[in-house]
Amino acid sequence: MQVLPVSPLTLAPTVSQPTKPDAAAGAPGFGRMLARALEEVNNAQVRADRVGLDFLTGRVQELHQVTIAMEEARIMMSLAVEVRNKIVEAYQEISRMQV
Repeated sequence: MQVLPVSPLTLAPTVSQPTKPDAAAGAPGFGRMLARALEEVNNAQVRADRVGLDFLTGRVQELHQVTIAMEEARIMMSLAVEVRNKIVEAYQEISRMQV
């Protein structure tokens, strides 16, 4: 029986103020962090699909593996949707600000 670990979304480490303007170019930005998080969500979805297919074809016997993989993918997708909603909400709030 193989139990797949649940890998939490990792946040980028806090970066101190760069001493040179060129140092900021090498630091991971918000866009890169968001792309990595979306890639993890996609990987979880693919993994859940693969485990579900393996269960249906008889390669995986334990139903709990399928349930865990699918719940992990569902929770990660829900989190991604909520983060997207907050980003859109923040953008709309900023666009309504008077200059």
